[in-house]
Amino acid sequence: MKNRRHVSILLTMLAVVTLVASGCSSQGGSTTVKELAGAGATFPYPLYSKMFDTYDGATGVRVNYNSIGSGGGIKALTDKTVDFGASDAFLTDQEEAAMGAPVLHIPTCVGAVVLSYNLDGNPALKLDAGVTANIFLGKVIRWNDPSIAALNAGLSLPDLAITVVHRSDGSGTTSIFTSYLAAVSPSWKSTVGAGKSVSWPAGVGGKGNDGVAGMISQTKGGIGYVELVYAEQSKMPFASLKNASGTFVVPSLASSAAAAAVSLPDDLRVVIVDSPAADAYAVSAFTWILVYKEQNYAGRTLGQAQALKKLLIWVLTDGQAINEGLSYAKLPATAVTKALALVNSMTYGGTAIP
Repeated sequence: MKNRRHVSILLTMLAVVTLVASGCSSQGGSTTVKELAGAGATFPYPLYSKMFDTYDGATGVRVNYNSIGSGGGIKALTDKTVDFGASDAFLTDQEEAAMGAPVLHIPTCVGAVVLSYNLDGNPALKLDAGVTANIFLGKVIRWNDPSIAALNAGLSLPDLAITVVHRSDGSGTTSIFTSYLAAVSPSWKSTVGAGKSVSWPAGVGGKGNDGVAGMISQTKGGIGYVELVYAEQSKMPFASLKNASGTFVVPSLASSAAAAAVSLPDDLRVVIVDSPAADAYAVSAFTWILVYKEQNYAGRTLGQAQALKKLLIWVLTDGQAINEGLSYAKLPATAVTKALALVNSMTYGGTAIP
């Protein structure tokens, strides 16, 4: 009997040692999670691909990111099939209410949505708000239209039909671009509006930023909107755009960063298109990783919550060094400070995540 007690005590002690060694927690599971999943925006996919590969190499934690568009990412988070969603459009109050619980918006970079086109000789085009809106409204239909020619003195523009290329899927990039058009064109605002999906007056659709870039490159006379890095990777030209201060600005790291130098709300849900800054590119935006504030849901463990928190902190700190090499501007210091406060507000079972 005495020997049995000794064996029982030894087995109990061994179980405790094994539990601790394996990284298990009494608050909800393993703290040694080696894989996380996210889905959403194509706008930052080149950045996330590099970031998450670097993070895996540094920490051994693999992040599987499915670039399916902002609408898909929001749905995946709503369905609780991923650790995080990603969107170039922040959730409206109504959308967040539909999620069933508070959602945090963690910005990761500042990007530029550019107007890329396919014309012989790759001329350096200048466009303004009115002409851009009329092209996408289907009112300006040929490249040698007088309104385009007036902005591009000295360029020989072809008598060629314009083919508008837009997104066919629910897209944060579309939300950014249509928010810009709605801000600068009363006609666009009243007839089309802004959103992740709109009823396009003209053109053909492509799925994802890569799909739109591909259609532009294959369509002589095509013009569409894509994130800057997609145009650069495809070696496609993109237009200078007249901003709110009347300056023609080339989209770049510096000009998109300038657009973000504005007062930011604590929840970081903010639109920065049509910035008044003299050197700002007019169609610039944050993109966000979306996470539930309370992480104890759908069987999630404390370990998963801890792994997600560590990833987000890394993206906001060490990970920012990756942004500029892929044509995304770093977050302003104020945005980083506010974003870290949001990450640190995440809870598991109502308690701050250690």
